[in-house]
Amino acid sequence: MPVLLFLIDTSASMNQRTHLGTTYLDIAKGAVETFMKLRGRDPASRGDRYMLVNFEDVPLGIKAGWKESHATFMTELRNLQATGLTTIGQSLRTAFDLLNLNRLVTGIDNYGQGRNPFFLEPSIIIAITDGNKLTSGSGVQDELHLPLTTPLPGSELTKEPFRWDQRLFSLVLRIPGHASVEPEPLGGVPPDDSAITPMCEVTGGRSYSVFSQRMLNQCLESLVQKIQSGVVINFEKSGPDPPPIEGESSPTCPHSGPQPWHCCHKLIYVRPNPKTGVPIGHWPIPEAFWPDQNSPTLPPRSAHPHVHFSCLDAEPMVIDKVPFDKYELEPSPLTQYILERKSPHTCWQVFVCNSAKYSDLGQPFGYLKASTALNCVNLFVMPYNYPVLLPLLDDLIKVHKFKPTIKWRQSFENYLKSMPPYYIGPLKKALRIMGAPNLLADNEYGLSYSVVSYLKKLSQQSKIEYDRLIASIGKKPPPEPGIKVRWRGGGAISLAQRRDFNQLLQSITGESASLPQELSSKEFQGFHLALLNKTLKPQSLRNPYDIPRSQLLDQLSRMRRNLLHAGVCSLRGQDPDQLHSVPIAQMGNYQDFLKAAPQPLRDPDPEQPKRLHTFGNPFKLDKKGMMIDEADEFVTGPQNKGKRPQGESSPMQGGGPKRRRCMSPLLRLGRAYTPPVTPPASPRPTAGEFDPHIHPDFIINHLNENHYTPERSSDQDQDPDSPGPAPTPLDPLENHAAALEEDVENGGGLRPQRYLSPSALKRQILNDCIEVNNQLRALITKEIRKPGRHYDKIFHFLKQIQGTLDTRLIFIQNIIKEAARFKKRVLIEQLENFLEEIHNRANNMNHMEAL
Repeated sequence: MPVLLFLIDTSASMNQRTHLGTTYLDIAKGAVETFMKLRGRDPASRGDRYMLVNFEDVPLGIKAGWKESHATFMTELRNLQATGLTTIGQSLRTAFDLLNLNRLVTGIDNYGQGRNPFFLEPSIIIAITDGNKLTSGSGVQDELHLPLTTPLPGSELTKEPFRWDQRLFSLVLRIPGHASVEPEPLGGVPPDDSAITPMCEVTGGRSYSVFSQRMLNQCLESLVQKIQSGVVINFEKSGPDPPPIEGESSPTCPHSGPQPWHCCHKLIYVRPNPKTGVPIGHWPIPEAFWPDQNSPTLPPRSAHPHVHFSCLDAEPMVIDKVPFDKYELEPSPLTQYILERKSPHTCWQVFVCNSAKYSDLGQPFGYLKASTALNCVNLFVMPYNYPVLLPLLDDLIKVHKFKPTIKWRQSFENYLKSMPPYYIGPLKKALRIMGAPNLLADNEYGLSYSVVSYLKKLSQQSKIEYDRLIASIGKKPPPEPGIKVRWRGGGAISLAQRRDFNQLLQSITGESASLPQELSSKEFQGFHLALLNKTLKPQSLRNPYDIPRSQLLDQLSRMRRNLLHAGVCSLRGQDPDQLHSVPIAQMGNYQDFLKAAPQPLRDPDPEQPKRLHTFGNPFKLDKKGMMIDEADEFVTGPQNKGKRPQGESSPMQGGGPKRRRCMSPLLRLGRAYTPPVTPPASPRPTAGEFDPHIHPDFIINHLNENHYTPERSSDQDQDPDSPGPAPTPLDPLENHAAALEEDVENGGGLRPQRYLSPSALKRQILNDCIEVNNQLRALITKEIRKPGRHYDKIFHFLKQIQGTLDTRLIFIQNIIKEAARFKKRVLIEQLENFLEEIHNRANNMNHMEAL
């Protein structure tokens, strides 16, 4: 997971404007956003972590660290202001300490036990500055100096403030204030000659001298390509130059002196495993000292290991079962020289000085070799002193068949004595991979007790420092001491606010105040008046008797000067337009405005749907209290949030249904089921059954009455006098009964009947049947939705259905569809059998009547 830290110059010189009309700070902010867009095209950018540091003091200079989100990063970037000094040395130290804060806790550096290239946290620092003089509180500096003192624990274990997986790149803005007449030079971007350039080169990065917006975009694209997982190593030649290759004539005048390829400071790429996304390795790069278990301390190491290579050709050695690590070198003069020799079958051994016990140069731990295709150079990291170990392991596998002899063991013990002790762990893992796990004893190499205790103590201290710094990021700076402007107004009007203030003042002193009359004392509420002399303490004297006698005249003259000689230009009221101006970053912060607003009055009609605050859309309603039916018709009436009584037609319990279309056949609107064709014989009329020929629209109206609709529920809740939807059309019999009742009420000549008429009685019986069937349907639907296969109650309810045969058939068909919606296969089969039984019973009855 690469860490990208942006170090933005916020000195006052960044306010200078270019010929584009923007300041250097605006260009720096735009460059960061452009870089993030270019980086976002790479799928590997999902794991990037962005940090932001400016030139303020710690911890105010850390705007976005380990815990801040991407939104915080962008907000702090937009809010940067150029008001300080060019303290780039202190800011660089802050950036390195921020990156190194958690390394001792995670154990990436692995002090005293070799350097593992596959333990890394690749970080890139991108500094954007104007390249001006380095200014600080002590004066102007010519060279860049990083502070030696740092609060970071364990910083004394490394000589430099950076690590081998951290690189510094700088964009030095040199865009002129006036457009240049000369054409821009084509080609690459040259390095800058500012003080930050040597620091960039030391860390393995470089600087860019930017003269135009085109060059800036070119630099940003180059920086995106620089984001690679790897570590920086110093490669130095040891011994004589290699002899010329056979078949090529030696140069007539050989070059004298050091060549560029003799010493290279370049990166080796550490590729992550494509399956896990984490680099995997086996062997470390040896330390530059022989470890002593009796030593109470560890010598400090350099940030970049110094690896020496010998130009003597050697044969590359690899054994199938012995693991090795392979790293590609960044293109450099060294890789170019090796590739020009065109010898992919030979290699150059690499060493680390003072890594062996009795040798200054040390033993080889790997080799440099050109690839077979001659397109790159690779560093092979092998076991320490591999020319001795690999033949022993080859004999163990092929000759001894993993059964070593005494002579072999003696040779192996002699090798272990010449190997650094921290190689025992990796060697043991390699032997386990080979299939010989018992060749080494179980005793692991460990540092001395004092060193281990010291490292644990450093880890605890760094954890505490990490938590402290994380907690301090984002806090506002303490306010500078000053005189706080207080408003002592209340119910009474002050003397300065009286209309006759000028007349009173002129009658007393003969002078008039030049303050504007419309100046309000509330405008400066919460302001602080800065003190030019920091040593002076602000005087908050409310009682004139508290003024010392020696300061009376001075205080009187000061008060007279502030009151009478304050011109309009030096003391102005707030511009009326500024009262309503809001920064762009706070324009969408509507919730805080609502919290600060006074509490609104109670809604006079709480049943009406509440309107949302919708930024220009006054017709948007709160859709949580709205329902939608099959025809997408919104109902804005009040919804019944409590439990429904048993007499209502809806089977839904609790609040109103969610805003979605229910596919249940029992809840659809206006879609009646067409019953199957039955013999045209009518059933025997009973007390609870009626002839369907007398009521032709009974079935359709029956289904419409049974179905739940939002219009019906809202009509039931409304006042009878309020206008509502059109009533559902009744059948002819019901219309006739209604008309008859109106005649009875309005005619006046008819005598009121003591008993119900036949039509009214039939209507009451129909309503009773509908109400019973509605209750049965609600109970049956509730039983269907229960888990399990206990269907006795369902068939008990089905036997209580009232109405005609067609009504019963339609009811059972709808119950079958409801069971199919919940995938109750067993229940569906039983319902179909029950439906067939009703058909058979009806056919038998018709047959008996025909006889």
